[in-house]
Amino acid sequence: MKNSITVKRATAPRTTAFSALAPPAAILVALVITWQVAVMAAGVQPAILPSPQRILQQGWEARTTIWDNTLPTLQETFLGFAVSLTVAWTLAILIDFSPWLRRALVPLLVASQAIPIIAIAPLIVIWFGFGMLPKTIVIALVTFFPVTVGLIDGFNRTDREAINLLRSMGANRWKQFVYVRLPSALPSFFTALRIGIAYAVTGAIFAEYVGAERGLGIYMAMMKNSFRTDLVLAAVAVTALVSVCLFLLTYVAERAIIPWHSKERRSWHG
Repeated sequence: MKNSITVKRATAPRTTAFSALAPPAAILVALVITWQVAVMAAGVQPAILPSPQRILQQGWEARTTIWDNTLPTLQETFLGFAVSLTVAWTLAILIDFSPWLRRALVPLLVASQAIPIIAIAPLIVIWFGFGMLPKTIVIALVTFFPVTVGLIDGFNRTDREAINLLRSMGANRWKQFVYVRLPSALPSFFTALRIGIAYAVTGAIFAEYVGAERGLGIYMAMMKNSFRTDLVLAAVAVTALVSVCLFLLTYVAERAIIPWHSKERRSWHG
């Protein structure tokens, strides 16, 4: 009896992971097969719409060049997102500690999202050149808002009874923040982190389109100008794969930093 319980506990997470990944994987495979059959049946030229088979084949042949352009994009993504996280945490903590800053900054944060990045990105390149700095700024501008809002919302979800208990024990505002408000905000932070990291890769690609010497964005632009639609889509597939991997890494980080929340979520889903 004890052995059967142990086996069940060991295999449950694996079954849950499979059940979560199976539906999107099945839909993706069906779409790829449909795409392949449709292109072959219609005889579409590869310059217009290559088949998945051709994209995979040509992408594999150009794998060294694609990888050499993937590395700068990853570097830009990590650096820009690190700046974004720093700005988001700083703003969220300041807003949490100061009601005046909340009234002053939150409307400005919301209004900032009405400014189209596509309009100011070329100006950022003009102001700061073609190096790493303008790309870092673009990625930070694209990603800091969801993380900041997620943290602010997480701080607001703090259990009032826990705060009152700490106050009754003589805890000051900073201790209340460290022991209650910060742990309460972490689940919301990781939810926002998943949104932000997906935007970060897209922001890096867009920043490279505006101005870069290397990277997946500039590689796509060059292949598009050469009418190599297959290599453009191969780079798009690599970009999507990178985004998915970074997205999944947030779950690994969440499980390592706040394991209690992951257990609660698994219990909610049965």
